[in-house]
Amino acid sequence: MAANRDPRSSGPDATGKGPALEQRLLWNQENVKDVAESIGVANLGDEPLRTLSQDVEYRIGQILVEALRFMRLAKRTTMTVQDISQALRVLDVEPLYGYNSTRPLRYGEASLGSQPLFYLDDEEIEFEKMINAPLPKIPRDIHFTSHWLALDGAQPVIVQNPTTSESRSQDLLPKGPGANPALAALSGQDNPHFRPAVKHVVTREQILYFEKIQAGLMDDGEDIEVQRLREAVLESVRSEPGIHQLSPYFVNFIADQVTHHLENIFVLRQMMELTNALINNEHMFLESYATILCAVVLTCMLGRKIGSENGVVALRDQYQLREFAATLVGQLSGKYSEHNKFLRPKLVRTCLKYFLGPSFPPSVWYGAVSGLSSAGGKDVVKMLLLPHLKEFESVMLIPLREKGDEISRVEFEALVGAIIKAIQPLAGDDYPMMNGMNGYTSDNEAAQIKAFLGEIIGERIVQLGDHRLNQVVLDARNFTGGGSSS
Repeated sequence: MAANRDPRSSGPDATGKGPALEQRLLWNQENVKDVAESIGVANLGDEPLRTLSQDVEYRIGQILVEALRFMRLAKRTTMTVQDISQALRVLDVEPLYGYNSTRPLRYGEASLGSQPLFYLDDEEIEFEKMINAPLPKIPRDIHFTSHWLALDGAQPVIVQNPTTSESRSQDLLPKGPGANPALAALSGQDNPHFRPAVKHVVTREQILYFEKIQAGLMDDGEDIEVQRLREAVLESVRSEPGIHQLSPYFVNFIADQVTHHLENIFVLRQMMELTNALINNEHMFLESYATILCAVVLTCMLGRKIGSENGVVALRDQYQLREFAATLVGQLSGKYSEHNKFLRPKLVRTCLKYFLGPSFPPSVWYGAVSGLSSAGGKDVVKMLLLPHLKEFESVMLIPLREKGDEISRVEFEALVGAIIKAIQPLAGDDYPMMNGMNGYTSDNEAAQIKAFLGEIIGERIVQLGDHRLNQVVLDARNFTGGGSSS
């Protein structure tokens, strides 16, 4: 029985006063005794000495634990003096001054009697060599300068900006441990040709979330559960507060899908729904990506050929997509024009250019009219759309109506309906009714409207019977000097 007994459970240890307890202390009690004697405490008993040693060991361990946290947060494997100083500040202890060092401290060991003595091994520098060494260059004073990083999207060739050769040197495939393949993988590209200078850190949870969003949106099944999943995905993007880090990946994903799937109405519709969800997310800041999103939305709104199917049903789906894209153009213009003063004018000029282009198909004119109304508002409709409607009717509407086939009739009615829809909001509530009536249109007034807008659009406006709208339309002649268009 005695031979099997654990020696650590012997009699003196059970009382807490034997030598085994003292051996469990990592801190040497002699150090505590030396410090006590240096401050005038000569006769320190064994019990107080043991208690002080335990307390010192606990305090030092507490400081080391806090210092390890700072070291790991800095992604280092070597603890520095700054880590100890930060740990002392966290523990509300005044840090030690004069020990800052940019290199790891090296300790030397010297024997002093039977007990080893450790000291800092400082590098010895010859005094004569230090005196004869050349003086360092005088540092330049701190100053700030300003330069143009880009003008209208083009980078000027100045000293502060990288040259063309430097830019080409960055067009490399991601290689080595510093490369981040997640950028290309998340954006859907198989062969990336650009390696960013700064590594973008994305967590595994965000990568998984992005993949689930992609899978949910691109599932074109007609099952009710699949449709509910798509709605849930869009609602998540619309309301999730922690996905701002994924903004560039969402934008790249949308741009890539729209560029390579112009023949697929479903994919384009889903990308516009995703764009709408991103815009309506209050926790995402897309000012830097507004130009890219506008280009993608304009592609769906003004593209010559969208979708691969023919027929009236496919044509209506295409027009619905263009109309939805026009509403997104209005949202982008209204939300981000304060940060980019040129955004709204660019959108309006682009829509007007496509509206006045006789070589474009009717679907493009439809998107241009909807875009002008959404991006520019009432003022753009009065100053830019109304004065050009008579010329638009003679050059584009009348030849379209004379074709006579079913597709042309559907396109004609959709185009005229889009124009009327853009004009109707001009009446508003700011114009008083004449003689308490708003549904009366005189023959003279009708003739003036038809002479200004053309027979087709003028007749549709007169049939509305809105006197306030008639007055607004006739007042728009003042912007063109009597209705002449250029």
